[in-house]
Amino acid sequence: MFKKKLLLAGIINALCLSSAYAANPLSVHVLNLQNGLPSQGVSVSLEKQEGNKWVQLSSGVTNEQGRIPALYPNENVMEKGNYRVTFKTGEWFEKHHTASFFPEIPVIFKADGSVPHYHIPLLVSPYGFSTYRGN
Repeated sequence: MFKKKLLLAGIINALCLSSAYAANPLSVHVLNLQNGLPSQGVSVSLEKQEGNKWVQLSSGVTNEQGRIPALYPNENVMEKGNYRVTFKTGEWFEKHHTASFFPEIPVIFKADGSVPHYHIPLLVSPYGFSTYRGN
């Protein structure tokens, strides 16, 4: 009985995540490379480039899975343009009593309309990081 409940909970969770990804054109995910675990509680902001300045669109905090499944403020389609997602990693490492080199990690990317959903994963450690275009 317990296994059936656990399986059902997993299926429901997967469906909720996939519907959140389908509904919103931008998600992020932060993983701590030191221990291989999701980074819960990382503050993240989203900005769009308008001419020579950046305009804040939204912000959020990563959940227990290290994710923000819906960061774009409009759930329909992401407008074409340049965007900046900034991960406040220094704050996060400080909360975990860990010295770090990067107080924040800005990731600038171009939404060109070629895909309906953009995913920005961040692999982070106190003295390094990596990111890529996820799906």
